[in-house]
Amino acid sequence: MKQAWQKIETWIKVNHPAMLETLNVGATSQNFLELETLLEDNLPEDFKEFYSIHNGQSWTHLNLFDGDRLLSIEDIIRVWQGWKTALPEIDANCRETFGQPARSSPDTRIKVDWWNLAWIPITANGSGDSYCIDLDPDSKGTSGQIIRMWHDDPSRELIATSFRDWIYTYINDLGKGVYETSDDIGWGGIVRKD
Repeated sequence: MKQAWQKIETWIKVNHPAMLETLNVGATSQNFLELETLLEDNLPEDFKEFYSIHNGQSWTHLNLFDGDRLLSIEDIIRVWQGWKTALPEIDANCRETFGQPARSSPDTRIKVDWWNLAWIPITANGSGDSYCIDLDPDSKGTSGQIIRMWHDDPSRELIATSFRDWIYTYINDLGKGVYETSDDIGWGGIVRKD
């Protein structure tokens, strides 16, 4: 994953060098242990390799992934705990209104949960939406697949079959000109052209 970061950083240097300052130093083995202990599960190795180089981004409007900030391990824990706290109330409201817990309308390979404790939020857009590593897929899915989770929409999209595939698809799209940079305070950094 070192090569992946080199490609991303090269693109940033050419297109928006100020973004380089938002990248944190690499995560430590203690950071990974803390997250794995909380999740009671192992993190994918490709994720750990990627994060050992840069532990996400500092708080910024220059977001790395199409308006989403790459979360640090500390922020992953904070967002995950927020969802863990909110889910019982969301389920209770749905039971009262619809007679069942909250459910999503996912792509195949993703469980119908509204939120699942084995979904690891790795990005955030400031509105409650995230790209997540899914460690508890449907029987047809792959552990470690990347999904899109929306806070107020039941859609759950399968984005990639692994963290590595997600990163390299993104790098390929950078090279194809799919993305541009923006200084917009609410939606800045690297954003899709369309």
